[in-house]
Amino acid sequence: MEPKNFVSTSFGEVCREPGVSWAFWYFKPKPVPRELDLDRKTVLELSRADSALGRLAGAGRLLPNPSVLVQPYLAREALASSRIEGTEADLSEIFQADIGEDPSDSEDVQEVLSYQKALYRGIELLQSLPISLRLFKEVHSVLLTGVRGKEKLPGEFRNSPVWIGGRDIESARFVPPIPDDMRDLLADLERFLNEEPQLPLLIRCALMHYQFETIHPFLDGNGRIGRLLIILMLLEQKALPLPLLYLSAYMENNRREYYDSLQAVRERGEIQEWFQYFLTGVRVQAEEAASRAEKLIDLREHYRRSLVGVQSRAIEVVELLFSNPFITVRRVETTLSITNQGARNLIESLTQRGWLSKVGRVGRGGRIYWVCDAAFDLMDGR
Repeated sequence: MEPKNFVSTSFGEVCREPGVSWAFWYFKPKPVPRELDLDRKTVLELSRADSALGRLAGAGRLLPNPSVLVQPYLAREALASSRIEGTEADLSEIFQADIGEDPSDSEDVQEVLSYQKALYRGIELLQSLPISLRLFKEVHSVLLTGVRGKEKLPGEFRNSPVWIGGRDIESARFVPPIPDDMRDLLADLERFLNEEPQLPLLIRCALMHYQFETIHPFLDGNGRIGRLLIILMLLEQKALPLPLLYLSAYMENNRREYYDSLQAVRERGEIQEWFQYFLTGVRVQAEEAASRAEKLIDLREHYRRSLVGVQSRAIEVVELLFSNPFITVRRVETTLSITNQGARNLIESLTQRGWLSKVGRVGRGGRIYWVCDAAFDLMDGR
């Protein structure tokens, strides 16, 4: 890491381990600021982001069956967050694997599913825990158990140095704080998350994410956990009734600016620029998520109206399609507690209406899947 690239600011400074002349350079963050002046552009972006987030929260509260859309939104967040780290998978693979009938051989798919499990675990923990170091560890354990990185201390903070970019610690673009400094910084971050707030929620989310990524407390999975924590903060503070914001999609689409904005705070203290990037992402994704929710609900109601007076359980299959647009005979059979032939008849009736199309045989078991293309295209952003 090149110390000449860094200016000492209120957000941190570069240093070497005291008393060790040959030690590597690393960045030592300052505690999270509790008060900050926001410049005019940041205030404007904050207002826009708050408005968009409020619209999304309102859409979530109006959903007739809120749980229906949670799964596809979490799938998109998990996929985008994992892609930022280099994972290659697509949404159709995730939906098919989510059904759980044919386990995927793809390590990439398994990583995305582990992110989903970690996010669900985090939401579950919010019922009994504040956002805390204990929550960090428990969610991290779920994220890395059984997938690539499982040897990198799942659920445990690192006790050795790490670096970002470069072949080794000397050529790295960024070296997070050493473990001796990290512990006090994590304790400060935990206090910041649970004190009486002095700053707007979205600004605190941006500060939390910056500080978490800069501390880099785990050997692996820091980016995914840091992005996951944004959703948990919004849920904990009741800014969203459901996890409907998939901010990672914006960060994936603007990956270079994401990394550069975080690094600019470390090197030059450019916190306003990071706030503006973060708030723009919240606005863009909240607007998209609200629009997507409205279109999915319209499609769902169109299907429901078309089935009024139809003496079958097809309407129950329609409900399944909006939690996961891929369907199998076994999924219908098991969920509706009907016979195999009854499930086939229901799928055939929706296929004849043009609402389902056969995907073909997929997976090791060669199972046949059908997909609701209209719902999937909306979920996939088409």
